[in-house]
Formats: sequence, C-alpha cells, structure tokens
Amino acid sequence: MDINSFLTKAPRNSQLSRRGMLRAAGCGFGSLGLHSLLADSSTDPLIPKSPMFPARAKRVIFLFMHGGPSSIDTFDPKPYLDANDGKPLPIKQPLTFAAGRTGNLMKSPWTFKNCGQSGIPISNLLPNIRECADDLCVVRSMVGEGVDHGAALLQTFTGTFTFTRPCMGSWVLYGLGSQNRNLPGYITIKPALSHGGSKNWASGFLPGSVQGTAIGNAGMQVNDIQKEPIEYLVNQGLNREQQRYELDMIQAINRKHQDLWKLDEELETRIQSFEMGFRMQSEAAKVFDVSGESEATKKLYGLDDPKTADFGWQCLLARRLAEQDVRFIQCTHSYKWDQHSDLFAKHNENAAEVDKPIAGLLKDLKSRGLLKDTLVIWAGEFGRTPVSESGNGRDHNPYGYSLFMAGGGVKAGFTYGATDDFGYHASENRMHIHDFHATVLALMGLDHMKLTHRYSGRDFRLTDTAGNVHDGIFA
Repeated sequence: MDINSFLTKAPRNSQLSRRGMLRAAGCGFGSLGLHSLLADSSTDPLIPKSPMFPARAKRVIFLFMHGGPSSIDTFDPKPYLDANDGKPLPIKQPLTFAAGRTGNLMKSPWTFKNCGQSGIPISNLLPNIRECADDLCVVRSMVGEGVDHGAALLQTFTGTFTFTRPCMGSWVLYGLGSQNRNLPGYITIKPALSHGGSKNWASGFLPGSVQGTAIGNAGMQVNDIQKEPIEYLVNQGLNREQQRYELDMIQAINRKHQDLWKLDEELETRIQSFEMGFRMQSEAAKVFDVSGESEATKKLYGLDDPKTADFGWQCLLARRLAEQDVRFIQCTHSYKWDQHSDLFAKHNENAAEVDKPIAGLLKDLKSRGLLKDTLVIWAGEFGRTPVSESGNGRDHNPYGYSLFMAGGGVKAGFTYGATDDFGYHASENRMHIHDFHATVLALMGLDHMKLTHRYSGRDFRLTDTAGNVHDGIFA
C-alpha cells in the first residue's frame, strides 16, 4: 500500500504526531520495542534455534531470595556448630562485609530432619518445601566473590561485577530464541531496583531484544502491577483499529526504507518486534490475569493469605508463563534476607512469605507435567556466616553456600557438594558462579564455550574465561 494513502484514509481521531507515531511504533509495548531499536544484531535473535546438543530443560524459573538466606539454617546442617556454640572460630576468618563486628560461632536456632524418601536434611524454617524434598537437588558448595550485595548480585546474574555484561537470561534467550512470539522470551517479575538494578536483567552488548522485560518492581503492590503489568501495554488514547492503522503506516515506511537499503537486515528485526508488541496487547492480558484459576490452585500458592499472596502471585504467574513457553522467568523476594541482626525473627518472617508459594509451584508444575522440562532454581546472592554478628545475626558469606534446583534434568532427592565443619568454605565439589552458569546452560542444551558474541574485538561468553559443567547433578 502506498504511504500517502495512509495520510488520506486515516481513521477519525487518529493522531499522527511525531509522539503518536513513536508511541504507535512501540505498539503500546514501550520498553521491548525500544530495546529492539537499540539491538545491534543483524539477524533476528528471537527466531527459535535448536540447542547445541539434546537439552534436559526447555525453560528456567529462577526464584531469587534477595539479601542472602542462611544456608546453615536451611539446607546445610552443621553438628559442629551445635556442639561448639559460643566458642571462637578456630580458623582465620575470611574477608566479610562487617569485618571486625563479628563474634563467636552461633548454632542454628532451627532444627533439621531428614525429609522424604531421599532423606535430604531441611530445617523446620521451610516446612512446606520439606514436603518436596524428593524433587530437590541441593547444591551445598556454591562459591562467589562478591562480599557486598551489589557485586554478588551482578556476579550471580551476569558472571562478573567488574563492568556490565549480559545477564544469564539474555544469554539463554540469545542462544535458543523464543518459542512464543507473542510474549517476551525473558520476563523478570518484581525485580529489585537496588544493587545493580536493571543491570541484573540487561542484555549488555547482546541485541536489545533479548533483554529481560520487567513486570513491576520490588516496591510495587501486586494490585497496582495487575492494572498495567508491562508499561504502555495498553494504549489509552487509541483503539485497536487506530493502532493497527498507525502501525501499518510505520511498517510501510520501514519496508520502503528496507527496499532502499537491502543490507539493513536489522530493520527486519525492528519490524517483527513492532508486530509482536501489537499482538501482545491481547496475549499478555490473558496470561497476567490469574482470576480464572481455581480456588484450590490459588490456595495452593497462598493467594488466600495476605502473608503469602505477593510471592504466591509471582509463583503462579511464573507457572502460567512457563505454560506459554517463556524461556526464562525470574521471581524476586526482594530485599529481605539480609539479617545482620535478629536472624531468628526475620528469617522466620521471610520464610513464611515464600515457603508455601514455592512448594505450591513445585507441586503444580509436577502435576501438570511441566517440572520435567522446567529447571527451577532457588538461590540468594550468597549465604551467611557461621559466626554471629550483633549477637543474634549473621554476616555475608560467599565462600560456601547452598541453593537448590528441581526438575529440568537434575537429580531428584539429591545433595551435591559440601562445606567445611563450620559451614564457611566449600570443601567438596566446589561450584563457582562460573560453574553454575555453565551447568545451567548445559541443562538447556547450550555449550558455554561455544555460546559467544563478538564485541569490542573479542568473543565474550557468560562464563568469561572459566566455568566447568558439573554433570554430577544431571539425572
């Protein structure tokens, strides 16, 4: 269709101002359309790609506990601490955030028991997750280098804290593409705005279209997010017909430009991104509306309890997004686990908010047949020290901490690695952050050595110049 025909056949009330054209070009989708404009790839990175080798998982759900939950109070029992409570640490204490303010050894105020048929030890801090013990693969030997939250978060998500790099979710989407072109392939729900903020879900030097799409942020209430999950998703000024008209006008201009500049392959990516934004206006609204879920399902996730409703909504939304084949989904319990004091009361409070929703998610995924090819990860940015701080708290500990995975091709009812008697340093099957990233990519069918992007004169990868796959956790 000729461009001039648009100008003479515009629907009534159509706004063809520069601002209107740009807004229409974003198709009511705002950020993703803009990010695509900034993409530096000559091909569409969202085109679905085959994995490099048979994948165990098709998608990832990352449950991030911002602040750093204590491993020795959740998944890594230490009889030595019980027997030596109040005594000095018998080894040289490594660098900590609160250097000089820490005290003697402090036993866990919670009790552990061997859970399920597998006998995985889990503390009574997490009674509902205990019920899922036979589905968990607990890694007790995680190691990072960030002593403070900002560095630790960036390393957890991007592999480095020295400068901005693409995050893990972006690398996954870049390597595999998107299976649903009506939704973003990488979605982060209520992400934290502190300790690196958007850098933790940014695409860095990768194409902008693989950047994470934020659903609200940590400071927002769920009710407010539900009104507009993605900024500018709903165009309040134009109806669907008018939007379609103005988008067609923009696309006609783009196609004319494409005819003139045959080598501008990036333009095709922009065109497809605009179309996706337009389609999302109806698709996304359905996915984010959980009101149609059964009362039993809502109760399973804790939506009937104000204490668990927030994180329960995140977990339920994660399941719904997984059903729509979103590649990488992140839920954040933000910034609550940093107990330098008052460990017992605050960890109890935090756990009460997430324990039931997480167990509900695992049970729901399993009952729907989704857990087998969905990799669920539970982790903070580090653990906490075996010595006290302020008498009843714990400092940051990146030298040996725990996380768990479930589904997605990992061994179920399995513990991997170990820390020393104190729970301070990883001592067996040490899994550095680079190893963790390499292992997650391998579960998705991606070779971390070959998943590269050339930037600034060299090939970069998520694991930089390190990383080993820990296939000992593979089923």
